[in-house]
Amino acid sequence: MARRKRIARDRPQQVTARIQSQIKRQLPFFEPLDEQSVVRLEAQVDWIIQDVGIAFRDDPEALALWREQPEARIEDDVVRAPADWIRELCREAPSSFTQLARNPERSVIIGGQNQVFAPIYGAPFVRDLEKGRRYGDIASFQDLVRLTYMSPALHHGGFVTCEPCDVPVSKRHLDMLLAHMTLSDKPHLGAITEMSRAQDSVDMAEIIFGRESMDKNCVIMGNVNTNSPLLVDKVVTEAVRVYCGRGQGIVVVPFILSGAMGPVSTAASVAQALAEAMMVCAYAQLVRKGAPFVLGNFLSSMSLKSGAPTFGMPEPVMSNYAIGQLARRLGLPLRCGGSLTASKIEDAQAAYESADSMHSTMLAGAHFVLHAAGWLEGGLCTGFEKLVMDADRLGAYQKVLDKGLDVSDEAFARDAYGEVGPGGHFLGSAHTMRHYQHAFYEPRLSDSENVESWEEGGAHDMRSRAYQRWNQMLKDYDPPAIDPSLKAELEAFVSTRKAQLPDAWY
Repeated sequence: MARRKRIARDRPQQVTARIQSQIKRQLPFFEPLDEQSVVRLEAQVDWIIQDVGIAFRDDPEALALWREQPEARIEDDVVRAPADWIRELCREAPSSFTQLARNPERSVIIGGQNQVFAPIYGAPFVRDLEKGRRYGDIASFQDLVRLTYMSPALHHGGFVTCEPCDVPVSKRHLDMLLAHMTLSDKPHLGAITEMSRAQDSVDMAEIIFGRESMDKNCVIMGNVNTNSPLLVDKVVTEAVRVYCGRGQGIVVVPFILSGAMGPVSTAASVAQALAEAMMVCAYAQLVRKGAPFVLGNFLSSMSLKSGAPTFGMPEPVMSNYAIGQLARRLGLPLRCGGSLTASKIEDAQAAYESADSMHSTMLAGAHFVLHAAGWLEGGLCTGFEKLVMDADRLGAYQKVLDKGLDVSDEAFARDAYGEVGPGGHFLGSAHTMRHYQHAFYEPRLSDSENVESWEEGGAHDMRSRAYQRWNQMLKDYDPPAIDPSLKAELEAFVSTRKAQLPDAWY
């Protein structure tokens, strides 16, 4: 059989010049729960807030603020309150807001019909096809910031794309902030693990944006987890005071493994997650009325034989849909889901678990999606190949979300039917020639050629192609422009703060 020749395609490079700061969603939200089910879930949320309560622990200042509120009932460190009052406080938070980026074209709107994708957050390990699995370091972290910057389907830098474990814990947040602020011009998050680190994040953001702009706009956010079940520790409340007290945003995410940090029932865990997040939202509004707040949900099923978390399973998929409906009724922006998998490498398990998790995130309408790319090993590891593979698929999701089905006169192509008769073909028609470059989403990493062409090209599988892709991206990296005096001021801040801080490795 004669071999078909490989057709040369002028495929656009996946580079950051193609700016789309977020997805403007056209696809309707998927809402599978009927009104009765939603009302029952909300009643469970109200019961937890009013009768069970949420503990605010190890932070006397947080409890003192609650005690100033006549509606709140405090017993030891457990706060209970009328649910309608908590909902009223939550309504003080904006239903959507803009986070400014250093490059104004990359500023993102979080909430409404918008969806923003950001990479994995918090992994201590990294992995790539050549060097294998290892602890993250500052060089890997900087490369991941560069790759995120160059990926148009990732709209936000996140923050801890991996832990730079070769830098002292007490100082690494400074190096990470400097990398995000100079190697990229996308919006990003700040540190939260200790109050002074959160303050450093806000102070460095003020260098970038200036006091006046920061007084009026959200330019940085912190991302925190409640200590489920039913516990808010001082890491959360101190971060709220630093970020929200300055008018900046906070993302609050109950991290619940159903059967461990919440009941084994998905409905109960969803209600618990909403109650925990709502109580922190109310606290944030007591700190500063109108402070931007993103309600999070990270609910995972688990193996009841081993205790290991599982991803892409039907229970967390359903939780994404449920929390999406509840958050929209509450009027708060939502964070949930991502390209999640328990797999250790980019294999079939990683593909189907990540696809199911991300697809439900997309349909549920999460406004801000951390872990959208790069997640491996239950979040313990950032995969370089996985990052670019996931980003490739995010581009396909983006087309579904923001394009929908075009039913314009041009889309119906009536002129083409006049040009092409029965039994003919449309390949050379004028309509095809007008649209062939952008008619279909063409993934950068998939190989759809025949087997002969694939073998002639080296028979590379997806992991191999992804390895080549991210290495080429780093070779092509061109840093975004930054005012030299601004960069010097940031570097001076980092140098001064590092000199003030002792090395600490825990």
